[in-house]
Amino acid sequence: MTVYIDVLFLENLILNSIILYATAIISKAKIQHLRILCASILGAFYVIIYYVFKIKVYTNIIAKLFLAICMIYIVFRPKKPKDLFKYSMLFFLVSFVFGGASLGVIYIVNSNNVIIKNGMILGKYTINTIMFGVIIAFIVCILSFKLVRTRFTKQDMFCDLKIKVEGKEIKTKAMIDTGNLLKEPITNIPVVVVEYTVLEGVLPKEVLHSTENILGGDLENIPIEIQKKYLSKLKVIPFSSLGKQNGMLLGIKADSSKVVYGEIEKDIDSLIIGIYNKKLSKKGDYRALLGIEVL
Repeated sequence: MTVYIDVLFLENLILNSIILYATAIISKAKIQHLRILCASILGAFYVIIYYVFKIKVYTNIIAKLFLAICMIYIVFRPKKPKDLFKYSMLFFLVSFVFGGASLGVIYIVNSNNVIIKNGMILGKYTINTIMFGVIIAFIVCILSFKLVRTRFTKQDMFCDLKIKVEGKEIKTKAMIDTGNLLKEPITNIPVVVVEYTVLEGVLPKEVLHSTENILGGDLENIPIEIQKKYLSKLKVIPFSSLGKQNGMLLGIKADSSKVVYGEIEKDIDSLIIGIYNKKLSKKGDYRALLGIEVL
């Protein structure tokens, strides 16, 4: 079977580009087309060098992993090892889905003239067949990951939160919020954001209904005895969110806390309660926001 180097290079360039592009879309990473092109050219040259010079080390799994990591680093520039691991796993998952879908289309369209040699697909099939396989594979890949994401129900995002403050225990429903990375700046203790109504009967109403005034230094309406007991325990937590870049929350350290997620129970050594003076959910589905780091 005659194999043309330019066609082999073009095929691998297209496939690498689409796989990297799909990985970027699924991971919601910022796409830079030049980096994707450079990484795809590297992958295509790898195949050409192996096919021409028959270098055995190129078929080694370590060499292939090294190539994949190089391509990932060129495109995504991960700053931390865990980011590199995340992009690598996603890249391989996309590759498996993509490879299976592409191979299926090629076999269906032109199965008699296709062979697999050392992991490479060789055969007499037109560029139209390749592009059709690429399109089908891209659609299958994106839809597969979207389907997996939608399998997680809303209920999977909730957990039960038990907190003891000032010797009194409160229970509430919390939503696991991946965007909640709040920490108390001095102690670096994670913060759970809780509606102020949850704390009624635990903290004085003069404190709960005057969080904005306390943050602003206005203590006129707070009795002296309450000031003496609670002001030294309160924490100021800066935060940024959409619509409010320099916000402040009033918080207080919990005596103890526990998260119940399905059959899993986890005691949290240190947790600060951020007092939120509005409702977190219009329907009342949850009344606290718990960061994923806590779990």
